[in-house]
Amino acid sequence: MKTTTKQWAENSEMMTRPQEAFTFQARQVRDLKKLVSQGESASLEFKKKASYPDKIVREMIAFANAQGGTLLVGIGDDGEIAGLKHPEDDAFVIQKSLRKVSPRLPVTETFIPIGNSRHVIQYHVAESNSKPHYFLDGETKEAYIRVNDQSIKASREVREIARRSQVKRDVRFHYGDHERLLMRYLDMNPDITLREFMKVSGLKRFYASKKLVLLVLANVLRITPHEKGDLFSLAFGKENGR
Repeated sequence: MKTTTKQWAENSEMMTRPQEAFTFQARQVRDLKKLVSQGESASLEFKKKASYPDKIVREMIAFANAQGGTLLVGIGDDGEIAGLKHPEDDAFVIQKSLRKVSPRLPVTETFIPIGNSRHVIQYHVAESNSKPHYFLDGETKEAYIRVNDQSIKASREVREIARRSQVKRDVRFHYGDHERLLMRYLDMNPDITLREFMKVSGLKRFYASKKLVLLVLANVLRITPHEKGDLFSLAFGKENGR
């Protein structure tokens, strides 16, 4: 399949606007329609145009910090393949916004002609091995994570787990009174939040967070990111019910 593609490498120069001529190919459009028919999900996001490039880049960060994904610019939320009349203009503002990401994102940009002088831009974001990635905005920096079809801010616990998961090593932890209280709670409930664990254990936030993160890294617990508070549940047991 012939496409016009540019690759972002973590240590490469910024992408430049493509100079190749775009050629309509029916097979590309069929593949695009098949992809769009799946609807937005944990690995697929639609944007009609790049009116808010920072928001688009935050979605890319969420993919990289999770299991990767594809973002299509020129597709409506309802799946309408409207395309872009001047795709290079949209790509330019997105490239500019990508300069605000640290570390640099592993992104592949592909221009797909759909006919009538319109195009869809496909951004494939691989799962990163340099997690977590942050969006830098002045003196603030924020990380994002993909959950179902939403991109949400990553908590301190999610960021720490992402960072430490990059290093493959055995994780050891002490199974003491606080861990027994946690297991007893999870035996009666499908999941627990950090705040709930603090209340059950009497631990201050720093120590409660440290124990939960360690248990996730040891594959005793799993974490489900949530805007109202991450949910921690047994790695092999009940599904969380919230």
